[in-house]
Amino acid sequence: MALPSSYSQYNTSKILTASPAELTLLLYEGAIKFSNIAIMKIEQKDVPGAHENIMRVERIIDYLRETLDMKYPVAEDFERMYVYLSQRLLMANTKKDKEIMEEIVMHLRSIRDNWKEVIKSAKAS
Repeated sequence: MALPSSYSQYNTSKILTASPAELTLLLYEGAIKFSNIAIMKIEQKDVPGAHENIMRVERIIDYLRETLDMKYPVAEDFERMYVYLSQRLLMANTKKDKEIMEEIVMHLRSIRDNWKEVIKSAKAS
């Protein structure tokens, strides 16, 4: 079947041609996606599935923290935000807590939406 292969090629092309800002947006999108899957797995009482997807979100947040350029003052705000999200992810994973994951998704969506506006503003300039 050609469709999955074409979709995979499209995604690969999308990543390879994305700007750093667009790559960051894709990471936020991925974190939201895996958080939503984790919520679904928690509801289904699928502990290994929930754990796997929460760990994916944790790895994305860790990567975002590692790539912060601390020479910009706003990076400190992102650092605090990422530390908070990491702590909440740890708690959600330990307890398999759907409400904590929903809080995390809310924060990630807010960050993503703000990031989209930053990208839009940069393109308009």
